[in-house]
Amino acid sequence: MKITDLMIPSVMIMDMKASTKEEAIDELIASLNNQGRINDPVLFKDMILKRELESSTGIGDGIAMPHAKTRAVNEATVVFGRSRKGVDYEALDGQPSHLFFMIAAPEGAANVHLQTLAALSRLLIDQPFVEQVKKAKTPADVVRLFDHKQAEKEREEMKTNEKQDGKPFIVAVTACPTGIAHTYMAEDALKKKAEEMGVAIRVETDGSEGVKNRLTKVEIAQAVGVIVAADKKVEMARFDGKRVLQTAVSSGIRKPEELIQKVLDKKAPTYHAEGGLDESEASDNKVSVWGKIYKDLMNGISHMLPFVVGGGILLAVSFLLENTLGQNNSIFKMLSTIAGGTGAFHFLIPILAGYIAYSIGDRPALMPGMVGGLLAANSNAGFLGGLAAGFLAGWIILFLKKVFTNLPKSLDGLKPVLIFPVLGLLITGSLMYYIADPIFNWVNTELVNVLNNLGTGNAVILGLVLGGMMSVDMGGPVNKAAYTFAIGVFTSSGNTNGLMMAAVMAGGMVPPLAIALATTLFKNKFTESEQKAGITNYVLGLSFITEGAIPFAASDPMRIIGANVIGSAIAGGLTQLWHINVPAPHGGIFVIFLANHALLFLVSIAIGAVVSGLILGFWKKPLDKKIAGHPSKSVTNEKEVNIL
Repeated sequence: MKITDLMIPSVMIMDMKASTKEEAIDELIASLNNQGRINDPVLFKDMILKRELESSTGIGDGIAMPHAKTRAVNEATVVFGRSRKGVDYEALDGQPSHLFFMIAAPEGAANVHLQTLAALSRLLIDQPFVEQVKKAKTPADVVRLFDHKQAEKEREEMKTNEKQDGKPFIVAVTACPTGIAHTYMAEDALKKKAEEMGVAIRVETDGSEGVKNRLTKVEIAQAVGVIVAADKKVEMARFDGKRVLQTAVSSGIRKPEELIQKVLDKKAPTYHAEGGLDESEASDNKVSVWGKIYKDLMNGISHMLPFVVGGGILLAVSFLLENTLGQNNSIFKMLSTIAGGTGAFHFLIPILAGYIAYSIGDRPALMPGMVGGLLAANSNAGFLGGLAAGFLAGWIILFLKKVFTNLPKSLDGLKPVLIFPVLGLLITGSLMYYIADPIFNWVNTELVNVLNNLGTGNAVILGLVLGGMMSVDMGGPVNKAAYTFAIGVFTSSGNTNGLMMAAVMAGGMVPPLAIALATTLFKNKFTESEQKAGITNYVLGLSFITEGAIPFAASDPMRIIGANVIGSAIAGGLTQLWHINVPAPHGGIFVIFLANHALLFLVSIAIGAVVSGLILGFWKKPLDKKIAGHPSKSVTNEKEVNIL
């Protein structure tokens, strides 16, 4: 794409007056609005700020690229702005930003914002070019510079793609998890430095648009080594036996020469997809043991949740039909079959265990993990047994990879098709059958008995704790721990009535509802954009989407989290005081009719939300006392923005 097709001269600001980050955003948006490129500047600003909450778009080296894709945009536009004195834009390198490229993309414009970010990133990695742009006198000069540079870049890429006999050949992968700019900046830095060093290079990018310029088997085989500059998991098995240097994407931008030279000097470790070197040994990034365990656990839970939500809600509906229409009703039979013990719910624990194991030991661990989970599900070991099966299978495969590291090369092919499946299943299955299943069967049975026999006082305390945990980090580890516990109880035999699920659902619905209430009752303490976001939080709260409160908590964590924990704990405790159960693991207001005491469940949530909302409203400082530059940390419907 041609960048200057979107860089409209009349929208450019050659001498920005802004002195703060928000003033810079407002000044760029005003130019868009004055030229009719957007139809709702308030909504567009909300989208820009929403993206800034993820991480600053001040990418460093004096450049910022704020961007949003929303229905507030009439025509795709890049607003160029230049600040001679510089603006503290909270850039990643801590330096002032001088050049601004605000990308406005309409909602139905495919991936125009992604393509624009990628194209700009490739050009702005060139420091001499950036200096030329800083010195441009008129909008026409800016357009001319970008046209010339983009044409030059296209000629360079054509030259790079030509066969280069006699030069050492390297392949690379660049990737970043939340943005796209750094993916392409690392790509361009590696290409440019490789050309200076007389090295041929081929770079695969894995950004928000997906994988581009995918490396072929022939290219990988011909390469003297591989550079993986990535902050997220990329496909690694294809590099088996190659010298692979794994590092952060920022190193690809900042240290391309060092990375290339290490590969040329054969200082990169040899990567083995099955055994031998673990991926972490070749990485600059160290992860704590508990961080790794949490990542593995979340991998299992994230794959299991669609089965929990889909199967759980349909199963709950089938219970309702059974009570009203009887067991012979054909719709009841259909729903209970596809959602119940022989349908979606049958897969919960095997999927959980399988993908925990997969996160630890990669593909060879998936099968033994799933079978171990199935053994747990078919006994009374339940959810806890599934957790044990997943971790056991993953660690066993890692152990087998180490044991068979030095297997003769001619027998390597036996590992994935024979050794790992047979031994992995045998060891995991045996441990589950003789040790884990009996232990977790007993633990699970005792847990169920304890929960069934809880006195009202103890049940209320547990409800208070679980409800409060849902508001501590609103979707983070503490929230997930409470929800995971409730799912474990929910899937345990004899406890499908959803007592604990009522507590966590009520606790999770309170934060967005409380914020919505506070923004409605205490308008003088919230900006206009926050008030609009508050309306959205009514919908999010009623839908049991706790994350709607996160942007508010990010701007004022002590007050938001403190107030919400109190209200959520009260709501969770009330559900247990009134013996409310909800036989569905998700759905919020949409499954309210399945509760045994639907009205009391609503009252529990309402009381919690009112308490939190009032505490927040009285505790929060008036608007004129808010920190300058941060008056709006709002959130709107996520469907209106494509976050990079």
